[in-house]
Amino acid sequence: MYMKLSLLHVISSLKLEGGGPAQGVRNIISIYPKLNAEPFLLTMDDPKESSLKIDGVKTFGVGRGVGVFSYSKNLAPWLKENACNFDAVIVHGLWQYHGYAVYKALAGTSVPYYVIPHGMLDPWFKSEYPLKHVKKTIYWWFAQYRVLRHAKAVLFTCEEECRLARDSFWPYRVNEKVINYGTTLTNLAKTSKASDFLNRFPDLKDKRLLLFLGRIHIKKGCDLLIEAFSETVRSQPDLHLVMAGPDQTGWQADLEEIADRLGVSEQITWTGMLKREQKWGAIKAAEVFILPSHQENFGISVAEALAVGTPVLISDKVNIWREIQEMRAGLVAEDTLEGTRRLIKGWLSLSPEEKRLIRKNTITCFNKKFDIAQAAKNLVEFIRGSLNNPPNLK
Repeated sequence: MYMKLSLLHVISSLKLEGGGPAQGVRNIISIYPKLNAEPFLLTMDDPKESSLKIDGVKTFGVGRGVGVFSYSKNLAPWLKENACNFDAVIVHGLWQYHGYAVYKALAGTSVPYYVIPHGMLDPWFKSEYPLKHVKKTIYWWFAQYRVLRHAKAVLFTCEEECRLARDSFWPYRVNEKVINYGTTLTNLAKTSKASDFLNRFPDLKDKRLLLFLGRIHIKKGCDLLIEAFSETVRSQPDLHLVMAGPDQTGWQADLEEIADRLGVSEQITWTGMLKREQKWGAIKAAEVFILPSHQENFGISVAEALAVGTPVLISDKVNIWREIQEMRAGLVAEDTLEGTRRLIKGWLSLSPEEKRLIRKNTITCFNKKFDIAQAAKNLVEFIRGSLNNPPNLK
């Protein structure tokens, strides 16, 4: 039996409204007891924040960071005082102070750290937000590059993410490792029923549901989805689009205007963020899950849909599209209006037998490619093996 590892995960926030990394951390550490590893979480949330309450896990909140990069005066001192209690530190995400604090606090110590970028090195951001990219480039030269350069390893969730990361910033010299990623089929996920969602939205009980589940954000291609849906629903009046997720940027109002202009407001339901039984109920009630995203590192919600047998319609900018295509667990097209049209029309044109086969493939795809148990095992085994080995920088 291996000696137990004590691993400290550092993330800016554990609030689920912030997107996939917070859920990803929860999924990974849920497997640790089976791997003889003990997880700890350090975050820049308020110590009284409810998101810090995770059964069986010690969590530490040092208080909310301030400014664009979430500077926290308490973070580095906490790390300097406590880092010696852990075998390794894992940093989640880039472009905020917590990564730099880990780099500075662990300099000169024997405690190594690893970085999981969570897709934040994707070159899509460079073309879509050129002004922000200039600011990030400055931060890269002064801080972020050193954080990655001195990490024991930079851990990517899939080969596509690793490949794309090389084209975002210069200089780029890191120790790359692909560990894969995934989610877990919890008891809540297994026991939740479609009725848990439909009882809240009874008008949807007799509809064929297309489900978007994620943040209402420009990178998700929500506008493409609404327009492509409006063209399809005219010939398929029983179709209904469910837009489920938090609106953090205020974009939903603009999207609702688009839907109204296209005459499909009555065929779209905006649910806000769904949690627990209602989230899983929505996934199970849906005929398909759809995500025409312009950039998606992994897509936890895609893996969650696969886990319960819901086919996925995704763009080729969701970095796990090759695995979906290989396993025939859904359909893939470009992140354009025409591509989104093809996703919807392609699904509707399939025969009942073809749809049944894809539904069957979803479970197989999840078990083989995206079960978090294997991803967590890859992570822990890699850290165990690397603790006594020097990094192989490329």
